Amino acid sequence: MQHWFRSYWTEEDTWFYFEVDADGWVTRQVELQGPLETPIAAASLAEWQAAQEAGTLADCESTFGATAEVPLQEWDGYEPYDLTLEEFETIWLAARAACRDGSRSRATRGA
Repeated sequence: MQHWFRSYWTEEDTWFYFEVDADGWVTRQVELQGPLETPIAAASLAEWQAAQEAGTLADCESTFGATAEVPLQEWDGYEPYDLTLEEFETIWLAARAACRDGSRSRATRGA
């Protein structure tokens, strides 16, 4: 069963939006940073895995970023705010378009 929520990290002035599977693994992740909520990631685990197998991981990560590499149960210090699938999809589609169009934060490029 999928679950959707968001959480805010003050230190980075970033909203994280997560789609998480029943085991706590992030299947899709969006990061919006700063007062303008600039998309800095809109990553899909399935897409990341396919890119890794195809040898195109660097291109995928430079365009869309990456998802969390550990289940969210292992994280501390976040307060989740539940979202509906529709709320998540709205953010997801806008962030994906921004990343695809190259308007993703340049600070994260090549990292």
